[in-house]
Amino acid sequence: MKTVFRQVAFVLFLAGAMQGCAPDSGRFRVVFDDTREVSGKKFAIRDISPGLPADWDGYEFVVVEFRATTSQRFHIGFTTADGYNELRIMSYVPGAWNRLAIPLRFYRELPGSAADLAATYNQPRYTGWINLGGRRGPLRGVDSIGVRMRVPVGSPEVEIRAITLAVDDPGDAYLGERPAVDGFGQWNLGDWEGKIGSLEQLESEWEAEDREPVSTAEYNYSKYGGYLQAKVRGTGFFRTENVDGRWWFVDPEGYLFLSVGVDCVRPGGGGEVRDVDRRRNMFGELPPAGTGGGNTVSFGQWNLQRRYGDDYRAKANEAAVRRMDKWGLNTIANWSSMDVAALNRKAFVLQLRGIGIDRGLMGLTDVYDDGFLPMAETAIRDFVAPQKENPWLIGYFLGNEPAWLGQEVRLCGMILDGAERPIRTALERYLAAGDTPERREAFVFETFARFLDTVRRLLKQYDPNHLNLGIRFGNGHLNPAILDICKRNFDVFSFNCYDLKPDEEMMNRTTRLTGLPMIIGEYHFGTVDRGMAQSLWQVNSQQQRGTAYRYYTEQAYSHPGLIGTAYFQWCDQDLTGRFDGENYNCGLVDVTDRPYPHQIEAMKKTAARLFDIHSGKMPPTDEMPEKARGHEAIPDIW
Repeated sequence: MKTVFRQVAFVLFLAGAMQGCAPDSGRFRVVFDDTREVSGKKFAIRDISPGLPADWDGYEFVVVEFRATTSQRFHIGFTTADGYNELRIMSYVPGAWNRLAIPLRFYRELPGSAADLAATYNQPRYTGWINLGGRRGPLRGVDSIGVRMRVPVGSPEVEIRAITLAVDDPGDAYLGERPAVDGFGQWNLGDWEGKIGSLEQLESEWEAEDREPVSTAEYNYSKYGGYLQAKVRGTGFFRTENVDGRWWFVDPEGYLFLSVGVDCVRPGGGGEVRDVDRRRNMFGELPPAGTGGGNTVSFGQWNLQRRYGDDYRAKANEAAVRRMDKWGLNTIANWSSMDVAALNRKAFVLQLRGIGIDRGLMGLTDVYDDGFLPMAETAIRDFVAPQKENPWLIGYFLGNEPAWLGQEVRLCGMILDGAERPIRTALERYLAAGDTPERREAFVFETFARFLDTVRRLLKQYDPNHLNLGIRFGNGHLNPAILDICKRNFDVFSFNCYDLKPDEEMMNRTTRLTGLPMIIGEYHFGTVDRGMAQSLWQVNSQQQRGTAYRYYTEQAYSHPGLIGTAYFQWCDQDLTGRFDGENYNCGLVDVTDRPYPHQIEAMKKTAARLFDIHSGKMPPTDEMPEKARGHEAIPDIW
């Protein structure tokens, strides 16, 4: 049967391609309306690719040949006998035709098990990437394709000229004639103010930055980044303290400290290129071998090599610290380079490794396995040993955005249907006394509590000097039972929060139920003028990225319980997609190693105000960004 399906797919592909070349192919174009919250259009599939079957049960891929004028995410969905079913799509080649093969399992099934939220929902391809969402169901009675977008930036367009089906993965194809990426790693199919056109231009801008003065004087920072105007008892390590009803970190010398950080401080971390053999025609000139890791090459590293010469890594690390001094950043946050942290010039945080977080359990841990305790003990003992006496380390995160939260019943079903293992045996015994959704949830919570209790005890045993920063949850709106578990095990409650600003009611509830200070582990804002996707929260321009940063950060620190933030991230993501496909314009620095001026100026202004804002002496800015929107479910328009 597979042979027959392949033949049908090939014939239909030819029919679709011929239809796509017809003079009237432009009628399958959507022009999005930037005055509306959501706009889009549906097309009958028979008009685009005549003869395509309505029952897709025998196929594994739908192949859409399209051109988008924007890198902004849009939705591709299909109307079926079971309802409307769609996914978010991001193109790596805005401005050119491409052929994207979308696995149909993304429309039919819920996402598979993965350790965190990004790994669960992000799916890489070669000419773009897919973010799972929407409803799932059978693909029968398929009669139309829909394309829609939320809050378009400008008036972008998407045009479709062919739809085909395939059994096996046909791969993606870049169909443009001009390379989509230039020799500096920039998007090559569009232009913007400040785009680099020559190495001479780039060298001139690098030299101008090198001449800028470097000082932390306007922030009044101590050696470790605390505030010189406020001192309490120092212990030689970071700790927390509530002073007059407001929480603070306290730095090793005793100065009150707010952790103003950025994630992924890895100089040259943007512009990595994967799977070159599958999309070689997307690039005009590739970086030399050795600039990336493994089988990759990196425009970001190549540009640093152009800037600093053969010793570029050490020089770029030093430059990163100088930039942090200038910009008011006092913390190297999660996922960062140990080479930068090891300079011991900025406070930093680490995430524990090897403690049993299981992607097959949606980020839970099989604590019932006899090997769990010795594994966790060895991992924690060995991980913390080099840092135990280091005063620059604030503390340790235990994990990031566990995917099982809110999915406890489904996870138990997966465990019961899975292979024989200790956690399955424990669950079967637990449910023998009664199998209800509530008991399944309770089993997961008890398993989680046992895991955290073990890690807490081992951390205190092997490194009593540093803080347990908890798990960076995907949001702060957690079940009270989970918050109670956190209260018993963490020194600080941590959560990631991609929003216009953190929800004050949620933060009040968290501090009330846990009695802990809080850290926001990730947030960011991006736009679409550089050929990258617009980040989890989009704004209209680079200037608006700065406005959004100031509003979010100052509003956050006005809460008495918040003592740290980490902006995600240092460099823009890879233009053609990181390991899970993401290619967000979210960096402080672009692929050519140039700071985004509006973003940096906003950070400097805010950093100089944070002590007074958090002390309650100064109100946060109330200037909001224009038309900022998140990544939540798109409102229905059909």
